Amino acid sequence: MAGVLRKALAQALVSYYAFAGEVVSNSVGEPELLCNNQGVDFTEAYADAKLHDLSLYNPDDSIEGKLVPKKQHGVLCVQVTELKCGGVVVGCTFDHRIADAYSANMFLVSWAEMALCKPLSVVPSFRRSLLNIRRPGSYDPSLDEMYVLISALPPPRAPQPGGADPFISRIYYVTAEQLSLLQTLASISKGSSYKRTKLESFSAFLWKMVAASAVMENDNKMICKMGIVVDGRRRLSSGDEDKSAVMASYFGNVLSIPFGEKMIDELKEKPLSWVADAVHEYLEGAVTKEHFLGLIDWVEAHRPEPALARIYCSGSSDGPALVVSSGQRFAVSKVDFGWGRPALGSFHFPWGGEAGYVMPMPSPARDGDWVVYMHLLKGQIEFIETEAAHVFRPVTSEYLNLIN
Repeated sequence: MAGVLRKALAQALVSYYAFAGEVVSNSVGEPELLCNNQGVDFTEAYADAKLHDLSLYNPDDSIEGKLVPKKQHGVLCVQVTELKCGGVVVGCTFDHRIADAYSANMFLVSWAEMALCKPLSVVPSFRRSLLNIRRPGSYDPSLDEMYVLISALPPPRAPQPGGADPFISRIYYVTAEQLSLLQTLASISKGSSYKRTKLESFSAFLWKMVAASAVMENDNKMICKMGIVVDGRRRLSSGDEDKSAVMASYFGNVLSIPFGEKMIDELKEKPLSWVADAVHEYLEGAVTKEHFLGLIDWVEAHRPEPALARIYCSGSSDGPALVVSSGQRFAVSKVDFGWGRPALGSFHFPWGGEAGYVMPMPSPARDGDWVVYMHLLKGQIEFIETEAAHVFRPVTSEYLNLIN
């Protein structure tokens, strides 16, 4: 198995050569991708365990440091772990500065196609001219609230006495029936003329849960923030069929992270439809071509200073914060290397920020269900598992139809 994967990886890297390069600094200190064909670290491993016995619900225990490699250098590294039962786990770690999840999805599908000796269904595009700045450039002042220069960040907070509530990772599944119910409840609003999307409805429910997990009485007067990752490929090509085809295969980062903030007591007390309307409202301004053109100009206007999404440095004393990133385009069923459809595909993103991170993905076990990766504070996870156990159910071997 590992030999097949290694050979197919080498073939896929011919088209996805960016993954075989390395990140270097240019003359003004900006990170740049050097496409020098350095290659990809590829590790073969064996685990004396069966797939059925892995605690996939708790990736901190079963995945972190064991089945997913630590990237030492380069842009991508891979670990292939063969299991006692004959199964295999393919773990990849990549530099998010070079590729977003959309790009990683394209690569995984292409890698699988190479393993099956198929032609690539999508050839990646590296045309950076698709993201050229405008002259003269312009952007909405709201982007100054959405993004922040790293030099403007306050110094790190001192450690809390007794230790802060740690972040932990868990993987759940949400049934299609529960998603439909949330969508119905989120759409019961006098001002809504159409149904809220499943992602808006799910995010609104999660926002309410995180706000409700605040335990201190004065927490009700604090702010709770939630951001949602928006892919700009379709937005930037709006109205241009030729550009739409090219942008659909664009490799890189084309993301924005708008966020909303509400008082915790409001999120607790208001119905789900009110919260879903709030989600829709802050998303509305970011799902446009103008927003992404403005973001390109904003980055250019602040170069060479590095910046990041403001929601990522929110949390702790500011009140709880989380980011939802949709993985609905993660074509798990297409990542077939020749031994059948994967039993599970998930992202694992235990980053070191102050905001939580949640990514829902299509379930390979049952059409319409979602697999949901959560990286939240331990107290938030415990509250959600108590109050919303009917929605968030731990991923188990039985659910994934794994044979013992």
